[in-house]
Amino acid sequence: MKINKTHDLIANSAKVTTIGTFDGVHIGHQKILKKVVKLAEKQAYLPVVLTLFPHPRMVLQKDDSIKLLNTIDERIDILKSLGIKGVIVKEFTKEFANLSAKDYVKNILVDELNTKQIVIGYDHHFGKNRSANIEDLKIFAQHYDFKVEEILAQDIKDVTVSSTKIRNALDKGEVALANLFLGYNYFITGTVIKGKGLGRTIDFPTANIHIKESYKLIPNDGVYVVKSQIKNEIIYGMINIGTNPTVDGKTRSIEVHFFNFNEDIYDSKLKIEFLKRLRSEEKFKNIEALKTQLKRDKVNALDYINTLNE
Repeated sequence: MKINKTHDLIANSAKVTTIGTFDGVHIGHQKILKKVVKLAEKQAYLPVVLTLFPHPRMVLQKDDSIKLLNTIDERIDILKSLGIKGVIVKEFTKEFANLSAKDYVKNILVDELNTKQIVIGYDHHFGKNRSANIEDLKIFAQHYDFKVEEILAQDIKDVTVSSTKIRNALDKGEVALANLFLGYNYFITGTVIKGKGLGRTIDFPTANIHIKESYKLIPNDGVYVVKSQIKNEIIYGMINIGTNPTVDGKTRSIEVHFFNFNEDIYDSKLKIEFLKRLRSEEKFKNIEALKTQLKRDKVNALDYINTLNE
């Protein structure tokens, strides 16, 4: 996998740089990013983010179980929407992990990015075996002529707490709580693929969503109110995440039924935002019982959507 993305980046421009995973780009992250943008504007520099992908645990511990709130492309889009002008994605490899602190600072932060100011947490560690810290960075700053802006301990704590609470909320299906900490609606991005067509036979046709990134965190199984933008129009619907136990399903799927919508959207890439959890997934005694419940779900979903548009 070859990753070294630079988005909207003017190579030789002086920059204010912050470094981190920024998974979720939630309200804690946003506070830091606003500081980066403000410092950059004040000095006529470019505000940029340096982030790593894959997650170090995926590489160093071969941990395939780790789930992230954003795919790398989602993360880039959100960062750009917040005023970050350049997003640099460095591929995290064992070779990268073995970079000395000096090589990391000189080759990447100084020579490649032309960093004039770094906004970083007091607990930031870098270089081989994460052996260097913010005090070492301040020494490098004197040598290579850049400034270090330290993020307050409370702000770092807020980032950590928010990330944990968001993951815990989504694991329980509590999307409204997750959205509160994110500062936006949690969403998935996937491609519409052909399913078994069962929904159409019970008057609830669904679009089956395939997410290629296995590391993307999917909310807990259940039925949710969602919305998506299709051909510049906001379309509401309800989504089911689970194994479809009523028809003895074995594999987990993501199926969305859009309200008042009947267009062919196969192979379309959709961004689907989660608004509210309606219920857990259930196994019904037969298809008719499932159909009856889906009608109730639709009424409940539409009632909720009407409150949004009042």
